[in-house]
Amino acid sequence: MKLKESLDKKKFVVTSEIQPPIDERPEELVKRLELVRGRIDGLTVPELDLEGIVGDTLKVCQTLKENRFEAIYQTTTREKNRLQLQKDLLSAHETGVDNLLVFTEDYRITGDSLQEMMFFHVDSGKLNSVLEHLREGHTVDGKELPAKAEFTIGSGVESKWGKNVPDQEMKEMEEMTKIGTGYFLTTPVFDVRLFERFVRLADSFHVPIIAEVMILRTAGMAQFLNRHLKSGLVPDWVIQRLAKAKDREQASIEVFVEIVSGLKDLCQGIHIITVGAEEKLKIYLDAAKLKRL
Repeated sequence: MKLKESLDKKKFVVTSEIQPPIDERPEELVKRLELVRGRIDGLTVPELDLEGIVGDTLKVCQTLKENRFEAIYQTTTREKNRLQLQKDLLSAHETGVDNLLVFTEDYRITGDSLQEMMFFHVDSGKLNSVLEHLREGHTVDGKELPAKAEFTIGSGVESKWGKNVPDQEMKEMEEMTKIGTGYFLTTPVFDVRLFERFVRLADSFHVPIIAEVMILRTAGMAQFLNRHLKSGLVPDWVIQRLAKAKDREQASIEVFVEIVSGLKDLCQGIHIITVGAEEKLKIYLDAAKLKRL
C-alpha cells in the first residue's frame, strides 16, 4: 500500500530510514531489509554529502522501488536555488519516487522574549514554486515536461517546545499546510507528555503527525548525540537506564517500547531512526508489537 493511501485511511504508519551505502551496493542493503518486508510503510533515504563523500541517494531510492519497498526521497531546501531543487525533484520523479521529505540542513535559532527556540525551517515559498510548476507539467522557466510530477510531501518540524510555542514555527507549519504537506515529521520524541502538548496545538492544521523515535543501544551513544548533535536531545532518564542496565540491549528495547506505547494514541505513526542498527529493526518492531505479519 502506498504511504499516502495509508495516511488517508488513518492507519498507524511505521517508517524508518537508511543511509546511502558508501562501500557496498544498494542491493546488499535491500537484502537486510527483507526481515521487515511488509512491516514498514516507507523508507527514507537522505542525501549524503559528508566531507566530500557523496552517496547516491536516488540510486538507493530506485533500488528500493524495484524491490517493492516504498521509498521516500529526503532533500533540503536551504542551500538550493529553484533550478537545483527542480533538477533533484525531476530526477526523483524519473526513478519512480513520489514521496518527498523536506528539511533544512540544520537547525535555525530564533528567539522570543522568553527563551531561544530551535526548529526546522523549510523554504516553503521556493518549494511551492517548484512543485506548482511540476504539477502543471512544465519547468520553472516554462519548458514542457514529458509528464506531470506529483509528490506526497512530508515536512520536518521541531516538537520539543516546552510551555512556550513560538509563533514563527506555527506560521511555518501553516505555510506547509497551505502547499499541501501530507504529514509532519517531528524531531525525536522522548517525553510523551511534552509531545502531547505539541499534538494538541498541531491538531489545528488537520495534518497527520509522525513522531520520530530513536533506537539508542548504549548510554555512550546517547551522550555522543547530546555532545555533537544537540545538547539535551536525549534526557537523563534514558541515559541512566542504559548506563545501569545489566542487559543493555533489553534496556534499549524497553525504552523504545515505552515511548512507542505512549505515542500510539497521540499521532498517526512513528519514524524509527536505527542509528546504524538496521539489522536489529525487526527485534524492536516485534517488542513494540508493530505491524506483525
